[in-house]
Amino acid sequence: MPIYRIDNKRVIPIERTTFAQLDMRERDDLQALLKSQIDVISPDTLIVAEEFGEWEGSRRRIDLLGIDKDANLVVIELKRTEDGGHMELQAIRYAAMISSLTFDKMVTHYERYLSNNGIGQEAKSSLLEFLGWDEPDEEQFGQEVRVTLASADFSKELTTAVMWLNDFGLDIRCIRMDLYTHNGEMFLDIQTVIPIPEVADYQVRIREKKQKERESRKYTHDLTKYDVRIAGESFPAQNKRWMMFRLISGVLANGHTPEKITKAVPGQRRLFQILEGELSTEQVYQALMEGDPGGKVPRARRFFSGDDEFFPIEGKTYVLTNQWGSGTLEAAESLKKTFPDLKIEFKPSG
Repeated sequence: MPIYRIDNKRVIPIERTTFAQLDMRERDDLQALLKSQIDVISPDTLIVAEEFGEWEGSRRRIDLLGIDKDANLVVIELKRTEDGGHMELQAIRYAAMISSLTFDKMVTHYERYLSNNGIGQEAKSSLLEFLGWDEPDEEQFGQEVRVTLASADFSKELTTAVMWLNDFGLDIRCIRMDLYTHNGEMFLDIQTVIPIPEVADYQVRIREKKQKERESRKYTHDLTKYDVRIAGESFPAQNKRWMMFRLISGVLANGHTPEKITKAVPGQRRLFQILEGELSTEQVYQALMEGDPGGKVPRARRFFSGDDEFFPIEGKTYVLTNQWGSGTLEAAESLKKTFPDLKIEFKPSG
């Protein structure tokens, strides 16, 4: 979006240019310009190193490394391009590489930075003063790594990737830098693209809510295994889906019909996928995939469709679902009551 100059009741656009057109380079110009005034793109940040590459087996370097007032490490990557390149991938690598950085190591790198830039300060005391600490606190130091990406613009692919990564708890910010010229002067317009300033707090709350929901799903997922017995045959330590496979295959093997099983199992809208003909494993897979809607999980993986896992019965092939959820134990109990002759038993392994 252009910037306008108001002149004699007229709105006149100021010419937008690019870093490339002005022959401004990333390290010699952009990095040198911003490192001493980093607050314009990363507020409350102290730069402690530039061209940082203190790791073995890699020649990659962080443009600027900083620390914020909460003692979080800050990776700052700069690009003069119009799409941001692949800077989000670079920054993630860098964030991982510095995540184990200690306060003492930071002091060493900061000493070098101060010396190289002719700044007459003592590194350790300057860091402690910036953080508001009386003494180093390794437990509080570097608990999080923030990432700031500053570029002339960003591609849709990059911003989509950043928003997705932020949803999973990362803190990546995209800062757009627009350059303008007027009467021989240069103007730099800096705008936060991600997170959108007006909804930043809302986005943080949504991100935290999603993380809590993921944690909740992870810890409420029932991993209990069961010892199963049917018609005198035992199957130890079966998870829920395999418990149901053992029970239903056992019922079928003892002469009962798929229709009777379906009536006995509540809550399962489609217990079997019924295919015409007595098919091979490959044919079963192909038949199931014909109705695949193209989701994350291939349709064939939603059924017991491997070798010896489906049931040829009277010229048809019955393929059992493997999608068993919260009603699994009720379904198993219903089979036990419906087919008492099979002496079905199941209990948690222990």
